[in-house]
Amino acid sequence: MAHRTLDRLHRQFGDAIVAAHSQHGNETAQVAGSELLAVARLVRDDPGLLYNMAMDATAVDFLNKRPASERFEVIWHLYSRVHKTRLRLKVVVPESCPECDSLTPLWAGFNWHEREAWDLYGVRFIGHPKLQRILMYEEFKGHPLRKDYPVDGRQPLIPMRRVRDVPTQRQPPPELLNRP
Repeated sequence: MAHRTLDRLHRQFGDAIVAAHSQHGNETAQVAGSELLAVARLVRDDPGLLYNMAMDATAVDFLNKRPASERFEVIWHLYSRVHKTRLRLKVVVPESCPECDSLTPLWAGFNWHEREAWDLYGVRFIGHPKLQRILMYEEFKGHPLRKDYPVDGRQPLIPMRRVRDVPTQRQPPPELLNRP
């Protein structure tokens, strides 16, 4: 079972698989950004692979550790419930244009994970259905997990917002009542 996924990806995509390794049954493939969606579709739909579960997505900032053209790395973790295998897909993203394709159209479970990566690292996901801040408020300036984010930076003050009245269990609105 080990390396089956990586062997299949190398056969199908050749040089688009920039790097790959396997450790303790967890396979990792670094993919060229231009081929990310094709690789993702293959690992999701191929009967021999069937990575049908989106587990996690995140980003890493390699400021001053790599050239600016390789500053960010976006990582998606997938799991095949059929074959009981894990796969990590990685894409390198440059500092000058921090964006890559979204895998949310293929696995809806990546929606919030990609929003979090955008919010905290500033990596844009092309094709994401609703890319907006998820942890920081909309007026927040910058992306706090970037290594060049100022530790003592101050954010603009925003006015207090009115919180909408939330219905309680004692007085649910008619549209929330169970009807036969």
